[in-house]
Amino acid sequence: MLNNPFCYTPSPDIVQAARELAARIDASPALRARFAEGKMMGILKLEDHSFLYAFSGMAGGSAFVEGFVPPIFAWSPDDIRSTSPEESRRLQEWLFDQYVVRNGRGERRSIRQIFADRGLVPPGGTGDCAAPKLLHYALEHGLKPLAIGEFWYGASPAREVRHAGAFYPACTGKCGPLLTWMMQGLEVMPNPLESDAHWVISEPVVRHEDAWLVVAEKPAGMLAVPGRPIPGVPKRQSLQDWLTDFCGTPIVACHRLDMGTSGLMVFAKIPEAQVALQQQFEQREVTKAYLARVAAPAGSASASALQAGSRGKILLPLAPDWYDRPRQQVDPDHGKPAVTEYEVLEASESGEAFLRLIPFTGRTHQLRVHCAHPAGLGRPIVGDRLYGGAPASRLMLHAAYLSFRHPEDGRRMHFTSPIFPAEPII
Repeated sequence: MLNNPFCYTPSPDIVQAARELAARIDASPALRARFAEGKMMGILKLEDHSFLYAFSGMAGGSAFVEGFVPPIFAWSPDDIRSTSPEESRRLQEWLFDQYVVRNGRGERRSIRQIFADRGLVPPGGTGDCAAPKLLHYALEHGLKPLAIGEFWYGASPAREVRHAGAFYPACTGKCGPLLTWMMQGLEVMPNPLESDAHWVISEPVVRHEDAWLVVAEKPAGMLAVPGRPIPGVPKRQSLQDWLTDFCGTPIVACHRLDMGTSGLMVFAKIPEAQVALQQQFEQREVTKAYLARVAAPAGSASASALQAGSRGKILLPLAPDWYDRPRQQVDPDHGKPAVTEYEVLEASESGEAFLRLIPFTGRTHQLRVHCAHPAGLGRPIVGDRLYGGAPASRLMLHAAYLSFRHPEDGRRMHFTSPIFPAEPII
């Protein structure tokens, strides 16, 4: 059964094939020159235990490189050169009509049709990522895919978080609708992110409750608030849902934690509490501290920079990666300011480190990007699939401290939480 490309741990043979491919590129001056800019590489294991290889986009200005599968459709910039926005739109539609792919049922459809069925327009570059190239080639040639993985080779881009040798899930904007259609008719593992069964979820713990508010610890893997409904996917219980049942009255979240992050959250029980608490968050009167476990990526120049007791501040503006949400990227031009202080609590010779992180802004994935980006710590949080973290049973990020003023009488309240139960730190 094929692993789900949107959430997976690469199989050992895919990892080994990736190492061998990287070594082959390193050993060839011609290939090194083609991929010097950095590139997402794809590997597909077939039923006969052979492998197919692909790269996203072009390499050294060419879509064809010996040893890699060809593009779904070969074109040149001259094919879509235009003189007006309307002509550009028509040429783009023509181009996506030429990208005709096959699915596991043997059906064929253009990329433009696949997106149109969802009421969408394909973003530029759709169909040129490594994963759809691999799957299209296999299905066109009657080959059965068994395992797939995409990893980064070469230098990291300035905005995105990409670490050499790290595996990443398929993008959602370009590959989400396309791969989902292409995998119809194939035996594919369910997306673990759409099932509670993927996560070892303990029960939430209520730390404080009164007539105004409730403070609880969210387990890793539980949604903080109800998620967007997905057709055909059962509704997942959020901490807000759970607390509403526990307290017997509607509960409203005053802030967010990522699904993979565990730890302390405060919820309002009455509208006055919600307004007062949200004002404190907006005015940055709430104090939060997180604990995180990070490991140096292979070959990281910043690996030796983290020493026990060292402190620092990270200032990297963040913006959404619109073609691969919910990923965020560093954007000096249009990103919103994001500030994080860090302290190294422990560091080991193996390269792992245990950090205290204090965010002074509340941007989406702020701590995860600030840890992972080369201009930050260059250290993805362990278990962070989106940003190249080492595989783990969970995201090793925990909201360990929360302090705010009680909305009724203004007294300062402080809450602390233990770190990663039953998980080694170093």
